[in-house]
Amino acid sequence: MVTEAERYTNLLRQVEAEVTSRWGEGRLQPTKERIAALIDLLGQPQRNYRSIHLTGTNGKTTTARMVDELLRGFGLRTGRFTSPHLSDITERIVVDGEHVSARTFVEGYREIAPYLELVDGQFDIQLSFFEVMVALAYSIFADAPVDVAIVEVGLGGEWDATNVIDAEVAVVTPIDLDHVQYLGDSVASIAAEKAGIIKPGAAAIMAAQPADAAAELLRRAVSVEASVAREGLEFGVLERRVAVGGQVMTLQGLAGVYDEIFLPLHGAHQAENAVCALAAVEAFFGAGAETGPIDVETVRAAFAAVRSPGRLEAVRSAPTILLDAAHNPHGMAASVAAIAEAFDFRRLIGVVAVLEDKDVIGMLERLEPALDEVVVTQNGSLRARPADELAAQAVLVFGADRVTVEPRLDDAIEAAVRLAEDTGDDLLSGSGVLVTGSVVTAGEARVLLGGGS
Repeated sequence: MVTEAERYTNLLRQVEAEVTSRWGEGRLQPTKERIAALIDLLGQPQRNYRSIHLTGTNGKTTTARMVDELLRGFGLRTGRFTSPHLSDITERIVVDGEHVSARTFVEGYREIAPYLELVDGQFDIQLSFFEVMVALAYSIFADAPVDVAIVEVGLGGEWDATNVIDAEVAVVTPIDLDHVQYLGDSVASIAAEKAGIIKPGAAAIMAAQPADAAAELLRRAVSVEASVAREGLEFGVLERRVAVGGQVMTLQGLAGVYDEIFLPLHGAHQAENAVCALAAVEAFFGAGAETGPIDVETVRAAFAAVRSPGRLEAVRSAPTILLDAAHNPHGMAASVAAIAEAFDFRRLIGVVAVLEDKDVIGMLERLEPALDEVVVTQNGSLRARPADELAAQAVLVFGADRVTVEPRLDDAIEAAVRLAEDTGDDLLSGSGVLVTGSVVTAGEARVLLGGGS
């Protein structure tokens, strides 16, 4: 006999197949006409709650998770929309810290489905997968209901489907080159697109940025009379030290100094994400130098509870297996620095699978000094770069004697474990495997290795 849970799980897979058959999220068309039409038909659900909007090249998802933990620590009911997901589509829509259930997802989709058909009939191009997911998330948040939504853009900013919200706080994490075919081939052009989430009268929280990117962001903020807080000026990381399982930080927020903050994530980049999240929450609450800090104990408890799956996540030991979703040179450099700081590997083997449109050579060049050998493979995405093509590029960076090719990800992980174990002695405590190159790669490896949600 099929249980209700099993029935909804089966229905979820049917809905997922229907939604993912639409235009994929890896493409950008510079218009919000379709999503605006759909949101109008749904009664503008995003107007039912306050919101914090995040863009940037790297760190968006983790920063969103931190903002979520902080807001819930202060007693607010939250909705969080992030992308892409690691292993299950429901990960994208989170209410009060938990992925929505299969039942909530299916029933939410059923409610909006008739309106999808109406909008599809109005335009030459049907609603995309991502547009449907945005509308579904906003509707679920309104039905929950939530007090505040934390929303990560999908791609860019101004023309992103999420940008039908008018968030009172806009967070811009570090900007670098990525998705250049859609956003432009300079950090300035990319920043100009991402700056579109900064709305009139909002508070703009800006991570440390390249000069050209900072100029574009400030230009936008001035034009819409948004207030601005910048990492390194109005807020920043004062001190950090490595600790067991993460790091301990002293953070300068907008409203004061917060010390002895434990964060169970590795790397300077995660400390920078943390202080951006803190500043965003302070701005959301209207806290500043005049009001003094928000409750320090609540802040400490929230950061200690942060989890960010697939971000230097250890899922096995002896040898240690780390999963990391870095998918561009900037992100890869941050991950490599964090590994050097937090782990004492005597031998580290990489497993790398990337998507077709990425700067592969740039990523491999950042990885090369950290790895003894690399196993190149292919993930399950339709946009995956074939393993043999990736191997040819890896040979240019690593040399042929340090490159192994395994077309299947499971075989690649097994091969990397064998290579990591080949230490010449019986001690495996200094051996590791790093699986990286894409969110898809980290997610698929997580499923293979039995990682939780």
